[in-house]
Amino acid sequence: MRRLWLAIRLFFSVLFSGETAARVEEALRAGHGTAATIAPPAKSDQRPEPKKKAPPPKAATQSEAITLLAALQREARFVDFIKEPLGGYSDAQIGAVARDVHRDCAAVVERLFAVTPIVGQEEGTQVEVPVGFDSGRFQLTGNVAGDPPFHGRLAHHGWEATRCEVPAWSGKETSARVVAPAEVELQ
Repeated sequence: MRRLWLAIRLFFSVLFSGETAARVEEALRAGHGTAATIAPPAKSDQRPEPKKKAPPPKAATQSEAITLLAALQREARFVDFIKEPLGGYSDAQIGAVARDVHRDCAAVVERLFAVTPIVGQEEGTQVEVPVGFDSGRFQLTGNVAGDPPFHGRLAHHGWEATRCEVPAWSGKETSARVVAPAEVELQ
């Protein structure tokens, strides 16, 4: 009785699935010498499955971190400054360059992120950390015990970006990691 049920199931599987029919035919040929004379299955009336479209190629992208680093280099020569060996320069020379790099980096950060303090009070003043505070906005140090609200001295006011306007990058995949292109002066 079990084989009869299997035969019925197999009959309908072969009838309605070209893939199943091909696998059964292959199994019959492999298992029985006389099965090789079985005719290939008739073509099914079912429509072939539509071919899946390949996803469109991804556009070249650049990490926002590299885009930011490129902006700091382009407008403040930041990478040049930190990659330059300073051993051969006097403190006065380093200070003069650092003042310009500092000013220009600050301008880039302000333009792109408009960074402001999280806590508007002066560092060193007493502040209250409220019940239900966000640990991403407040970092507790020292003798942390009990339940909020907490009272303590403001060691650092924290920083928060009030916007994030990193410029969109457009370029080729081969230049996705370029912080600053090589400059060639033609003569």
